[in-house]
Amino acid sequence: MDNLTVIEKEIISHIDATQLMDYNKEIAKEVRLSGSEEELRAFKYVQHTLESFGIETELSYHEAYISLPGKTSLKIDGTELTCITHSMAPSTTERGISGETVYIGDYSNDKLSFSKGKVAVVEGIASPEVIAKVSDAGGLAAIFINGPYTHEMIVSTVWGSPTPENISQMPKIPVVSINDDTGVILKQFMKEGKGQVELYTEVETKWTAIPTLTADIKGKEESDHFVLFSGHIDSWHYGAMDNGSANATMLEVARVLSKYKEELKRSIRFAFWSGHSHGRYAGSQAYCDRHWEEIHENCVMHIYIDSVGGKGATILSESNCMSETKDLASHYVKKITGQNYIGSRYGKYADQSFWGAGVPSLFMGMSEQPLSNDPMSQKVFQVFAGKEAGGFGWWWHTVEDTIDKIDPTNLKRDCEIYALSIYKVLTDAILPINQLAAVKEIKDTIKEYQTAAGDKVDLNITVERLNKLEEVLTNAQSDLSSSNLSIEKQKEINKIIMAISRNLVPLNYVSTDIFEHDAAIRLSPIPSLSSINRIAALEKGTHDYFLWRTSINRLINKVNYLLKNALEEASKLLTVIEKRSGNYVSN
Repeated sequence: MDNLTVIEKEIISHIDATQLMDYNKEIAKEVRLSGSEEELRAFKYVQHTLESFGIETELSYHEAYISLPGKTSLKIDGTELTCITHSMAPSTTERGISGETVYIGDYSNDKLSFSKGKVAVVEGIASPEVIAKVSDAGGLAAIFINGPYTHEMIVSTVWGSPTPENISQMPKIPVVSINDDTGVILKQFMKEGKGQVELYTEVETKWTAIPTLTADIKGKEESDHFVLFSGHIDSWHYGAMDNGSANATMLEVARVLSKYKEELKRSIRFAFWSGHSHGRYAGSQAYCDRHWEEIHENCVMHIYIDSVGGKGATILSESNCMSETKDLASHYVKKITGQNYIGSRYGKYADQSFWGAGVPSLFMGMSEQPLSNDPMSQKVFQVFAGKEAGGFGWWWHTVEDTIDKIDPTNLKRDCEIYALSIYKVLTDAILPINQLAAVKEIKDTIKEYQTAAGDKVDLNITVERLNKLEEVLTNAQSDLSSSNLSIEKQKEINKIIMAISRNLVPLNYVSTDIFEHDAAIRLSPIPSLSSINRIAALEKGTHDYFLWRTSINRLINKVNYLLKNALEEASKLLTVIEKRSGNYVSN
């Protein structure tokens, strides 16, 4: 770590592995279901600890749509099979359901039609998208074979608490999961022609009061502007890694940064959510909805933390980032671990409720397990697998997520990266957000859409504005690196950087309206234009072709307008740093 600055070395010298583990053990000593007394005790422990650092806190409550799995029964040929059900799955009637099983295996689309009128048996961890496909194919229910352990999951794609517009998207068929050993028994019965099952599930889904805890350390120069550092407290089982280790890291970052209050230019807001595991991110969704304008106007970056410090978690190069925050992540992953950070684009997961408000995001978890041939991990790898990283461990979302899965050395290492990354955002004169990298990613995506659609759509204005935006930002970056700016000009530049984000983040990450929340699924870059791939396959002049062209033209207008706004803001940078801005904005 010889490449660290004096202040960086000083910060990480304050990070204490023993203290981190003490926090972790205290938080993970009880199961923390959303809205439960046990969860509230963990919230109050975190609140008391933050206040002991001299940090002001606020504990509030709101109603959220929370779903807790209950009693479940699965029988085949009179044999009881151990199973669990899942949050947001419907309950059966008191009599349950009975049906013939059909083996779908890896749930490829060509097999889904076999599930009509039957109970689909699927290999893998319960997936909302697969459940929806089985339901749409006419399946009665779904049984997932998870791996050595059953994994708790939430099986709805509806983001947070539902609305009249999206509650119909909730799962419509009962769902259970079994482990591999039970799966062998089930498949043997099916092989013998005894595939009739009896299935009963109870899932308590209702509006429940859940807590949110926030705590602020105020900056000195741009105190209204803040980094949002968030993670959830609710858990599956004891949740020592998910998310006790993350909560411990947040507390340690708060303890250490409270020593540097006088050095902070911007504020930091710690936010602890409920409703993550049992409400599909209902805590962060509600917070965004209730504080949308403040977040839109003042939040410079959302840094998220989940499931850090796991034993054997040696891969730190593939955690989530946006193109505009990748440089920041690369900086400290390299300095602390020596690994070259490649990053992973976000899907719509992990309390990322703030993209509509235009807030850049950094991180989801930090360290991951390396890919391997370990049979314990193969089905977890199916959910997480990247180039070298395979997620948070075979114990993720299982009864085995206990304190022995935390490595104090890894936890301290992950905490160091978070602490230094946050400190940099709070203290750099100019916000470390690389808007040029975001523009290049958007430009590459537009080129792909243009190639796919050919002359069926007109992206000429889009390309023109991206080229001009790239030119302006390139000039601005060059000028900033050679300019000696006053504090007032630094503040003005930071406001412009935020204003650019308010256009580029929704353009690159939001499919619907900026005040809505997209479904919890993997999204393509510039998701509002993903339907271009549909028109690419249609014959010109057909009815469907004209329908899609009408729709896509409107979406292109939306993208072009956001680019126009971003270009107008970017052009101001050159004026602020006393360079001629030129005529960059298209009519």
